[in-house]
Amino acid sequence: MAKYDKADLERRMAGAVEALKHDLSGLRTGRANTALLDPITVEVYGSHMPLNTVATVSAPEPRMLSVQVWDKSNVGPVDKAIRSAGLGLNPIIDGQNVRLPIPDLTEERRKELAKLANQYAEKARIAARNVRRDGNDNLKADEKKGEISEDERKRHETEVQKLTDATIADIDAAAQAKEKEILGK
Repeated sequence: MAKYDKADLERRMAGAVEALKHDLSGLRTGRANTALLDPITVEVYGSHMPLNTVATVSAPEPRMLSVQVWDKSNVGPVDKAIRSAGLGLNPIIDGQNVRLPIPDLTEERRKELAKLANQYAEKARIAARNVRRDGNDNLKADEKKGEISEDERKRHETEVQKLTDATIADIDAAAQAKEKEILGK
């Protein structure tokens, strides 16, 4: 059993918040955001590669993404990957450049995206609680081995709970901000 390590717990909880922020950045809000294309992989050179390894993605206008493909032979596979990603985008090929107009979100789609943002947030909350459980289990094991006293264990458990509460507050804030952005409020 691992020994109690507050720095490790802090790192893991911060990781849960960062993972959530990364997941949320991929949700469409009606504005062009290059992170929208991060999850897309393109089948080129006989393997699947992230889009940003075969092209430069930029947002030249608030409602337009531009994908500058480096190798002319990869324009077709990039177009195909974007169309099959389920993002509701219709690429326009212009030489080695693929333009992606960002359509307005329907009210129904906005609600779906807000629900998805909340699912991501719940996943992050569960991750934070799992880190808390691991920390408390380590404290109990340390106490059982006689490495710390019962008072020390209780004091550290209070620290772990405070850390968990702060992390969940960060998760809730990130989710609420994204939901507000998606619903356009």
